[in-house]
Amino acid sequence: MKHVHSGKVRDLYETDDGLLLMVASDRLSAFDHVMEPAIPDKGAILTQMSLWWFDQLKDIVPNHVVARGDDSRSVLCRPLRMVPVECVVRGYLTGGGLNEYRETGAVSGVPLPAGLQDGSRLPEPIFTPSTKAPQGEHDEPISFEQVVETVGEELAEQLREISLAVYRRGAEIALERGIILADTKIELGWDSEGVLTLGDEVLTPDSSRFWPADDWEPGRQQHAFDKQFVRDWLLSPESGWDKSSGNPPPRLPDDVVERTRQRYLEAYERITGAPFSG
Repeated sequence: MKHVHSGKVRDLYETDDGLLLMVASDRLSAFDHVMEPAIPDKGAILTQMSLWWFDQLKDIVPNHVVARGDDSRSVLCRPLRMVPVECVVRGYLTGGGLNEYRETGAVSGVPLPAGLQDGSRLPEPIFTPSTKAPQGEHDEPISFEQVVETVGEELAEQLREISLAVYRRGAEIALERGIILADTKIELGWDSEGVLTLGDEVLTPDSSRFWPADDWEPGRQQHAFDKQFVRDWLLSPESGWDKSSGNPPPRLPDDVVERTRQRYLEAYERITGAPFSG
């Protein structure tokens, strides 16, 4: 197969018949750095979880999956011409959205009530798109009006509608399993027939924030089934790393690697209801 692209997490190969083989590695990125060492089983967990979610969402939006790959970390898919917008939905306030809210009282131009805290549930889920920055650069939040300027009003409405529907379905299913879906990011593109299609990954610990519902408490940082654990460690005095220094982050200790793996594993097993088989 022809190697097409390697991102922070996934490697893409083109088959002889024009399909793409997408292989999820065990690499983990945080603050636009690929961490060392990798997280064992992470690629397989992401792939299997995405395949499960694609099946739950197929009545909302078609997806790019053609067939499962020969191993647990790969999937054969149709190539898409990607929409130049990151489609983000937030049902709870945290992370970059919280920082923006504290500065402006809004997120991506959507005004929010006063007095919200880290972890607060929003009155309703909101579409908070961002730019799709090149690798190594930061995505920047943009307003819905800026999306309209970029892709036109009709497509912007479609992106918002599909993104909110995916979030609502994901949040409903996750909550039935005792997990809060705080926010998520999806990738949409056009297939060869011009149909808007869900691609890349969906509702995984890499693209979403998952919190245990029975431990949710606004006003503090939440326990998370995702890579927030690694971000927190990097920002702690224990890591000794200054994010603003321009230096690469330190190597992850063995216990941080294993506890991160356990968080990904628990998210997969709780949501899908199936044991992870590797």
